[in-house]
Amino acid sequence: MCGRYAASRRPEDLTGLFQVEKWEPEEALAPDWNVAPTKEVYAILERPVKDAADRRPVRQMRVLKWGLVPSWAKTPEGGARMINARAETVHEKPSFRRPFLSRRCILPADGYYEWVTGTGERELEVEGRKKRPRKQPYFVTPADGSVFAMAGLYEFWRDRTLPDDHPRAWWVTCSVITTEAEKGPLGVAPAEGPGSLADIHPRMPLMLTPDRWDAWLDPARTDPDELRGLLAPPPEGLMRAYPVATAVSNVRNNGPELLEELAGPEEPVLF
Repeated sequence: MCGRYAASRRPEDLTGLFQVEKWEPEEALAPDWNVAPTKEVYAILERPVKDAADRRPVRQMRVLKWGLVPSWAKTPEGGARMINARAETVHEKPSFRRPFLSRRCILPADGYYEWVTGTGERELEVEGRKKRPRKQPYFVTPADGSVFAMAGLYEFWRDRTLPDDHPRAWWVTCSVITTEAEKGPLGVAPAEGPGSLADIHPRMPLMLTPDRWDAWLDPARTDPDELRGLLAPPPEGLMRAYPVATAVSNVRNNGPELLEELAGPEEPVLF
C-alpha cells in the first residue's frame, strides 16, 4: 500500500515538468515531507475549464484531498480509508470504476515511505531483556532523482447539506493506484537491509514513466482494456530505497531531515 509520501517540489517546477496549462498560484502548497491521508496534495489532470467557451480538455494542476470519496457516498467519512486503489481490480470496484474511465490523474511525489519489521524473530534480546524491534521506515525514490509520478484517480462529491455557492459544497478527492512491488534488485540497494522493493512491502504505488503520461491523462481514452494496459509496472531497477529516521512515523514531524539517509536501520531489522 501507500500510506505516506513526500512532495517537496515547487509548483513552478511541476507545472513545467508536466506541461501544465492552468493552475492557480494562490492554491500553492508548502513543501510536505510527510504527506498523510486527508491532506491536500497536488494532482495533474486534464478536463475542460469550468465556464470556458472552449470545452477542450486542459491540462491543469489542482489541489485535491487525499482519500477518495465516491460520488454516491452519503458522507465523506470513508475517504481516509480509500487512499489506495489496486491496479488489478480498479476497473471493477464500485468506488473506482467510473473515475478509472474518465477521471485519471498523476500525483507527483519525491518518493514514498514504507515500514519494515522483518520476517524473523518477533523479539530481540537487548541487554538481557527481550525487546520487540520497532518498525524501520524506508524511503523509496527514483534512483536518478526524477519525479515519482504516481498513477491516481480523482472524484467529485457534493455535500448536500450546504448551498451551491458555499466554498465547501464540492469536495474533490483522489486515490493512489498501487501494484505488486518489484521483486528484482533495486537500482541502488542499501548497504544492509532489503534487496528489492518486495522485501520492504508487497505493494507499491504504480509509477508512470513519462511515455505514458499523455495517454493516462487523456479523458478521451475510455476503453478499459487499453487503460489497464497503461498500468503495467515500470521496468525494474529504476528505484532505490534507504532507511530514514523513525521520526517520520509521527505525522506531526515534517521537514527535509526526514529524507536524510541513515547508514543503516536505527535498530536491527530481521529479514
